[in-house]
Amino acid sequence: MPIVKISSLSHSGVEMFSRLTEAELRNNLEPSKGIFIVESPKVIRVALAAGYEPLALLCEQRHITGDAADIMAQCANIPIYTGERELLAQLTGYKLTRGVLCAMRRPAAKAIDEVCGNASRIVVINGVVDTTNIGAIFRSAAALGIEGVLLTPDSCDPLNRRAVRVSMGSVFLVPWTWYDAPLPHLHQFGFTTVAMALTDNSVSIDDPVLIQQKRLAIVVGTEGDGLPQETIASADFVARIPMANHVDSLNVAAASAVAFWQLRPTTNNP
Repeated sequence: MPIVKISSLSHSGVEMFSRLTEAELRNNLEPSKGIFIVESPKVIRVALAAGYEPLALLCEQRHITGDAADIMAQCANIPIYTGERELLAQLTGYKLTRGVLCAMRRPAAKAIDEVCGNASRIVVINGVVDTTNIGAIFRSAAALGIEGVLLTPDSCDPLNRRAVRVSMGSVFLVPWTWYDAPLPHLHQFGFTTVAMALTDNSVSIDDPVLIQQKRLAIVVGTEGDGLPQETIASADFVARIPMANHVDSLNVAAASAVAFWQLRPTTNNP
């Protein structure tokens, strides 16, 4: 394997781990050259198993023959940069998460019908910009049976480094893509839409009519303002999570997890 020991922060090839911003890594001008960064052996393994292409590794020396040895074997034909722990901390701005970073090729965006085609439950993420919330929503989606994720263009990139880390690799397990069409566009795929919002005509999330839907798109909104009024108005249903102690709402990641569990498909769906 091509192990490259670095002794300087300016070593050619490591800028993707340090100096490039998330926007530069994404490379909107040439998407086929886009990159994203994955942290920790566990998450890197999930990405590799899902078929993502590794480009380079940044690794503490002790992990090369230690707990990341299997990753090194799978990535035998790409550069593996290593150096002293203190130097790598300066390079990345923090101690490496479990000692390993992997730069990977950003895949081409999936078509909407590829994400929605055979799914019975999907989530539409509208304008959620917090990386932690995006990662947490994906983790709940993967765990609780959501089969596809659509994100409006003003939402955070799921392949943002922190979002990937918070998701524990779940962003690699659930198909997703960007969605900029009106909500009723999902009717052509057979989806009933339910917007999660507090309105005068919201039904409780445990309303049987929701659970009985064969194909359901759950729409969740921003951390502060919630869903836009036009999105709420265009949904087939508006649902709320019943609250106690005069609490008006949950964080979007927590609310999503509750919705995914409550609205999971049942064996009695037509």
